[in-house]
Amino acid sequence: MVQKKMWTGAAVLFVLLMICPPVFACTTFIVTKGASADGSAYVGHTNDGFGAAVVGPSVQNEMSQLIYVPPADHPPGALRAVRFDPNSGSDEPAAAKTDADAAVAYIPQVNHTYGYLTGAYGIINEHQLMFGECTDYTKVQPSFDAKKRIMYSSELSNIALERTTTAREAVELIGSLIDKYGYYGTGETLPVSDPNESWVIEMAGGTPDGTGGLWVAEKVPDGEVFVAANTFRIRDIDPNDPNILYSKNLFSAAQANGWWDPSQGKLDWLKTVSGGEYSHPYYSLARVWSLYHRIAPSENFSPFVNDTYSRDYPFSVRPDQKLSTADTFALFRDHYEGTVFDLTTGPAAGPFGNPYRWRGPFDKHDLLTPGEIKPGAWPRAVSEMFCGYSYIVQGRSWLPDPVGGLAWFGFAPPSETVYMPFYAGVTSVPEEFSNTNRSVFDHNSAYWAFNFVANWATINYNLMSGDIRAQQQQIELKELGSQRATESKALAILATDGDAAARKYLTGYSTTNADDTVNAWWQFSDSLVVKYSNQMVTDAVNGSSQTPGYPDWWLNETRYQYGPRVYDYEGLQHVPDLVYTNQTVNTTPGNELNYIIETQRAPSTGGHPLVPGLDNFLKWLGK
Repeated sequence: MVQKKMWTGAAVLFVLLMICPPVFACTTFIVTKGASADGSAYVGHTNDGFGAAVVGPSVQNEMSQLIYVPPADHPPGALRAVRFDPNSGSDEPAAAKTDADAAVAYIPQVNHTYGYLTGAYGIINEHQLMFGECTDYTKVQPSFDAKKRIMYSSELSNIALERTTTAREAVELIGSLIDKYGYYGTGETLPVSDPNESWVIEMAGGTPDGTGGLWVAEKVPDGEVFVAANTFRIRDIDPNDPNILYSKNLFSAAQANGWWDPSQGKLDWLKTVSGGEYSHPYYSLARVWSLYHRIAPSENFSPFVNDTYSRDYPFSVRPDQKLSTADTFALFRDHYEGTVFDLTTGPAAGPFGNPYRWRGPFDKHDLLTPGEIKPGAWPRAVSEMFCGYSYIVQGRSWLPDPVGGLAWFGFAPPSETVYMPFYAGVTSVPEEFSNTNRSVFDHNSAYWAFNFVANWATINYNLMSGDIRAQQQQIELKELGSQRATESKALAILATDGDAAARKYLTGYSTTNADDTVNAWWQFSDSLVVKYSNQMVTDAVNGSSQTPGYPDWWLNETRYQYGPRVYDYEGLQHVPDLVYTNQTVNTTPGNELNYIIETQRAPSTGGHPLVPGLDNFLKWLGK
């Protein structure tokens, strides 16, 4: 191995990582070609985090970016920099800018590297090789060591995109790099797919001597969908299964660490190297359940499990109906609506169904220890306000690589973004997609266009989310509707003028569409400010305004009925069990308080007519 001197700053950075454990993390999936409506393979990823990270060839102070890395030829003896990733132990927003770019080791470079799109992790290369990602809780999270451990999932995915064209090749390369150069940081799940075959590779530290690392990989059966959400998903490791690969030191390291013994039967990867879920029960498994429940309702998966090592949700499932591109977008636009975890209902959602929660000291993406009971917890949804970007990458075996592969990319929470297509054949991305700075509100940044709308929508989510969905669908349907014509033209150019001309056309289309969409979204954001300001709903065309107020249940729960509606305001405060009636009535002047006492109190049973079922729940709770 060829190395150069490693700066000592990495040691300090690792200490910070261990003090500030991961806070956000991600959701990811694979839709195999046999599970899709048209034979496409899909990989999805929500990058739920902010702050410094390896982004392409350097460390950036903000990971919420889309970067294009061009193909390149390299002379004999060239070296490939492998940079320490400050995102390898924490997704917490950086308290200060980092000089982690100085922390770098080197490995031999190959003769030629492929072009690819990347962000905080690799996305898709010019040969339709696709990646997703999520962070996982591991028993051991080793530090960067220039002599023992220099690989983390971000660089592993980038290197695989640079050097391989198939999912199997990518998995084997990543495994060999971990074996040779060592692994540091959090546990990681990397779904990887080409247009024909899909795999999942998971990795962790924990070797007794601190060199190398531990990894396993499993092939996703064609016709099925795989989902992961911050907990390892591969379980039993069968050495005789041709669809499972693993590091040669796995069994010996597990025994040496006291994590597993052959007398226990097959090695359970999740139980062996991981403590399970982060933060609180259902932090991960509820998301796995939600996506499986939506794509395969006939399986009748229960939302409830016994513990973090539950086997109730299989590695992959066959969908009841094959998924379209639009269906894959919808998978990420989920707040558990209509389920036991629904974030759009209840007092915490406020009067207008806001699914997003301000995080407090007990909501960190920290390690969950056995027997730990926190004072409370919010369900962790797929679409979250702390999502920097998300994407669905699509690969199609029947089309040439520059045309067949594309990344549908969007900034901010999936529910409030627009997915914009960037073809695998592009040779650049718009500048506003790679200049994100969360410290400065910037109209020249695509990130801020979508992030602003997501935040503004929390003023009245019920109303604004409808406007957002309409605008979102209008743009995405137009993109999907123009896909055939766009690709037909690209194929014609490819046939007559060659690869470079086709790539130029696809780059032009992707750039123009992205620029138009971002501009349209800024105009849309302006219209939302006009329409939903001053706690009114204003029609910009005729200038009229409405005051919709609050829903009845909210008025009742916030004691609107105890407001100054009679002159005997002091007496009104002493009337117990008043309910909001949603009507104006008249009585004899001077008799107002008596009328209220006689007609507007809850029934003697203590009922709450505007909160159905609450009485039964309270009775049940008291048992």
